[in-house]
Amino acid sequence: MSQTIKPAAIMKSFTVRATPEKAFEVFTRGFDRWWPRTHFIGASPLKEAVLEPGVGGRWFSRHEDGSEQMWGDVLVWDPPAHLVVAWRISHEWGYDPNLHTEVDVHFTKVGAEETRIDFEHRGLERFGDSETADKTRAGMKTGWDLILQSFKAVVGG
Repeated sequence: MSQTIKPAAIMKSFTVRATPEKAFEVFTRGFDRWWPRTHFIGASPLKEAVLEPGVGGRWFSRHEDGSEQMWGDVLVWDPPAHLVVAWRISHEWGYDPNLHTEVDVHFTKVGAEETRIDFEHRGLERFGDSETADKTRAGMKTGWDLILQSFKAVVGG
């Protein structure tokens, strides 16, 4: 009898020196300030990373050639406590409107000017069962480390 092993979600928890309101604001409306210019899909260099506010808002990038590349959409918008976005970028680094993995972020007050960030990227088994998908999942762990370090540097890590 064979058993399918579900890939583990990518989970990160850390504290920043900011109120939940400020941390949520920087993470969402300030998204372009901290998203690394090295992390994008498409052929043209990244010009702007956008996370539109509210449920149904788009999560996408604008590029130097004027094109836009969809990444996903906002599923939960509950400032300043909770954000969930659908990540619809495949393991082959292209937009797939039928793919649904989730980036879930909680912002919890732990002090007068401190917030714990609990980050989870789940549903990675939906990339499928291939060597390419396995390599993408492994690379995403270090990718999210770099991306979240950039967030911490801007918000006050």
